[in-house]
Amino acid sequence: MNKSANIWGGVETDIRDYNGHLVISHDIPTKDSLSLDELLSLYSNCNIYSNSTLALNIKSDGLQIELKSILQKYKISNYFFFDMSVPDALGYIKYGLNVFTRQSEYETTPSFYQEAIGVWLDEFNTHWIDEKIIKTHLENNKQICIVSPDLHSRDYLKEWQEYKQIEAKLNNSNLMLCTDKVEEARRFFNE
Repeated sequence: MNKSANIWGGVETDIRDYNGHLVISHDIPTKDSLSLDELLSLYSNCNIYSNSTLALNIKSDGLQIELKSILQKYKISNYFFFDMSVPDALGYIKYGLNVFTRQSEYETTPSFYQEAIGVWLDEFNTHWIDEKIIKTHLENNKQICIVSPDLHSRDYLKEWQEYKQIEAKLNNSNLMLCTDKVEEARRFFNE
């Protein structure tokens, strides 16, 4: 598995196809890659994940029907797909799957915004996410997942402090953080 996501409890992972099977792999998959079926079996049978969100980063096109089927098999409804190509995303929307759009310094206008249930906010090189941007998306009934600066090898504590203050002010449960520093983030945001 890849990064744990969301200080409020969740998992972010990458999905690819490999020899006709869905697998968990950030990079080129191998025969030893964990299957999505194995991950979802563990996820659905583990009580600690019962209220957690699955953030599913799509690394291969054309997986909608198979993904919808496997989510139904495990009765998983607290999930979202993101980072697929725009043409591929339209297929996820067509099949009624939960999708997040992306906004970054490179994608200033999120694609398929009206159809998305949330926004993946990413700062690749500079800090640009502020209270106004977060508030606007929340007022539009969007969930938000902010990519922590640590995932781009940048200092993160100053931005975490800012996000903590925004969270306290807005008091909205639709805010998530994706980070590799899960335990540290839990302590920081719950102090």
